[in-house]
Amino acid sequence: MSLPNKIPEVSFFRFLNHANNILKNPLPFHAVNFNKLGDIFRLNIGLGNSVLFCRDASLLQHALQKNQKNYTKSDIQTKDLAKYVGKGLLTAEGEHWKKQRKLIQPAFHKSQLILLLDTIQQTILTELKNIKTGKPIDIFPVFNDLAFQTVVKSIFNIDISNSDITSLQNTTEATQNMLVQELRQPFLVWWFNLSGKTKKHLDLTQNSRSILKRLVEERKQSKAKHDDLLEMLLNARYEDGSSMDENKLVDEILILFAAGHETTSNALTFICELLARNPDSQLKILEEIQNVKSESNEIMYWIKNANYTKLVIEESMRLYPPAYFIDRVNIEEENFNGLTLPKGSNLLFSVYEIHRHPDFWNNPLEFIPERFLDEKIKFSNNYFPFGAGPRMCIGNNFAMYEMILSIIALVEQFEIIEKREPIQIKPLITLKPFNAILEFKNRF
Repeated sequence: MSLPNKIPEVSFFRFLNHANNILKNPLPFHAVNFNKLGDIFRLNIGLGNSVLFCRDASLLQHALQKNQKNYTKSDIQTKDLAKYVGKGLLTAEGEHWKKQRKLIQPAFHKSQLILLLDTIQQTILTELKNIKTGKPIDIFPVFNDLAFQTVVKSIFNIDISNSDITSLQNTTEATQNMLVQELRQPFLVWWFNLSGKTKKHLDLTQNSRSILKRLVEERKQSKAKHDDLLEMLLNARYEDGSSMDENKLVDEILILFAAGHETTSNALTFICELLARNPDSQLKILEEIQNVKSESNEIMYWIKNANYTKLVIEESMRLYPPAYFIDRVNIEEENFNGLTLPKGSNLLFSVYEIHRHPDFWNNPLEFIPERFLDEKIKFSNNYFPFGAGPRMCIGNNFAMYEMILSIIALVEQFEIIEKREPIQIKPLITLKPFNAILEFKNRF
């Protein structure tokens, strides 16, 4: 795929004219522009600012891997998101990010995650009890609670009060909604600040930080061994032998809450939506579960051998990638395939469009899990469910383990009644499902 030498533009007036629709769901607006203008276009958002929207997979790979040193995250993450969740791995840059990544990476190694499997499994089984059979229900809140509880229990392997968990979860969701308004209506940021709306959400964040500091302090006073992520992070040491200070630790925990539960709950909901429309895939997963569990009662054995379940998860994340946009800014002017990117260009790569691009995928809108039997597709330059390069999601293995175990437990217990209506989406900071009404039936 080739990029145009001159980048076509979408005017600020067209952007303003579609502002209400963009606030609700920007993807149709972007799709029209991509189909009309090609795989890269400039969107003028006013006051001399613009964003380059791109669905060229080779340029994304170039920015994330081949020339990643010339690209940094945009202000969307390093400033706008950071003001709500702090300077953790997701929002940090430069030497601070390198230092934190090196420190935290071992906590997410597969050998360490094995210690969390029993906790993850028990949390999943407990939360799936909230599925009511015999009547249509919105499945997203169930998975939202499941994913948040899994993150909480994996970080703090202790009993935490329901009021603390509710407060942390509500703040995570409220600040994301606030950030979406700020990003999609930049011309109203002055009003959000003047009216006190932004301050209200910053105060919610401070309350979450206070809760987490109290939990961390209680852990420091405890002599018990917990085998959880907090224990691993508290025991982690920089090269000079020092440990993370309290504020950095809280930043990382907030990032785990924001990134660790949101994307997984979205993905699990979309997986169920797709299984409802593909009952044959449900039966294949059920048969696989029965075979795998007859061979071993070890959780890691199930994870390693649930091969078709993994194909379903991978295909679901292709069609509905939770992290559906990746932002970057080039530090110096860049020339790529005859295209000149001026220094400081704001680039938004549409993973959603790349994952559905007909140049990359056969029958791109069809649900075909078997396409991932070809390992080259899974590791191709056209598939970015967890990003790529040095900043690939640190929790990708954690997320996959959780999703595999969740789908195993769900399909083993329930049949998802077939549904034909189109899947609805609600793009926010992540790609969220909307109106995910499904009906479940007990298998036994």
